[in-house]
Amino acid sequence: MRNKGFTLIELLTAITIFTVVMTISMGSIVGIFDANRKSRSLKTVMGNLNLAVESMAKEMRFGENYHCGSSGNITTPQNCSSGGTFMSFLSSDGVQTSYRLSGQILEKEEVGGGFVSVTAPELLIDGLTFYTLGAGTSDTLQPKVIIIIKGRVGGDKGRSDFTLQTLVSQRTLDI
Repeated sequence: MRNKGFTLIELLTAITIFTVVMTISMGSIVGIFDANRKSRSLKTVMGNLNLAVESMAKEMRFGENYHCGSSGNITTPQNCSSGGTFMSFLSSDGVQTSYRLSGQILEKEEVGGGFVSVTAPELLIDGLTFYTLGAGTSDTLQPKVIIIIKGRVGGDKGRSDFTLQTLVSQRTLDI
């Protein structure tokens, strides 16, 4: 007749199985927390980009005298069908406003104020291109700007690449 207790081997086997299962479970839980942290960080940074682009587009929509490219007088309208990384325009409140790519950061300048960053440091912009059509009053086109932004968020392991494109059309009639 066998006694009702566990042998030492059975007890050690049960403890070993329990330890393996707990180790695998804890690894999964840590992985889930890490993925959640990365997801929240990505959402915050992409929210920052959305706000920056929306603000820039709104200012351009109600602005006028679009000047694409850093050459020439920035207060004079200038088309840029081949694309440029610099855009300047007269805002609805009469302030000359400019946007540019500096390094990997989108920057904004209001005359006399100097350039300031409008994107988070975690957001790395690899390419910013403005295409301007109809900037002058000598044509029949309503002024419009196409903005294309290519960039990335996160490090090597959790890196997310993105491309964002938007079209901004001037609201006041260009007559």
